[in-house]
Amino acid sequence: MSEQKNPEGPGEPAGQEEAVPAQREDTGEVIGTRRGMFGADNGGDTTGYGGLVRTVRLPGASSRPYGGPDASEGYGEFDEIADELEGALDEQGLVPENVIEKTVVDRAELTFHIERGALPAVARILRDDPALRFELCTGVSGVHFPGDTGRELHAVYHLRSITHNRLVRLEVSAPDADPHLPSLVEVYPTNDWHERETYDFFGIVFDGHPALTRIMMPDDWQGFPQRKDYPLGGIPVEYKGAQIPAPDQRRSYS
Repeated sequence: MSEQKNPEGPGEPAGQEEAVPAQREDTGEVIGTRRGMFGADNGGDTTGYGGLVRTVRLPGASSRPYGGPDASEGYGEFDEIADELEGALDEQGLVPENVIEKTVVDRAELTFHIERGALPAVARILRDDPALRFELCTGVSGVHFPGDTGRELHAVYHLRSITHNRLVRLEVSAPDADPHLPSLVEVYPTNDWHERETYDFFGIVFDGHPALTRIMMPDDWQGFPQRKDYPLGGIPVEYKGAQIPAPDQRRSYS
């Protein structure tokens, strides 16, 4: 079978552009440069991508109107959610500008960046307000940005409204020197194990969790394996009398 050619680029297979993930615009906040596949700089890069260099950029705040998940322009579903949340905060005597640090619409997703102390109040509003009704939190994930000075640790919550068939994300940050966030287990009990996993891998301490212990690593494990500054090494494995070295001791492509 002959290879189909792309008329816009001689020698390039047709459809190649469609296979490349969409790139963010050159806007937002640059927090660093990542080298290699995982950005580690304290060990040999065994991935074969040691020469890869990428800019680490966080999306900036979006301006009104936010539109909706179908990428439509003008007042849309995301504006309705934001209006209801801001109105509910006002009713409870909370200043929306102090609670919501920024609102981001990126890749057809709506994200509210929340001041960490106000996280439980915002979660209760999103769960209980009849116009919002985000009844389900599908979990919390940790992210580590060593270059994001003063807010190196991020926690991301995905909320779903079964009533209104909507999705929204909450993002909260904490400094590496004070990695504490309020627990949401009382609001969303499904977060019990997810908060333990995020604590285990990233070292984020969820204040108020009923039993914040490691869930994957041994209790005496040192460090948090999914932080960007965690060593790329490993533990030698013995298999039928043969010892396999840790990954960082095998070979390096750097």
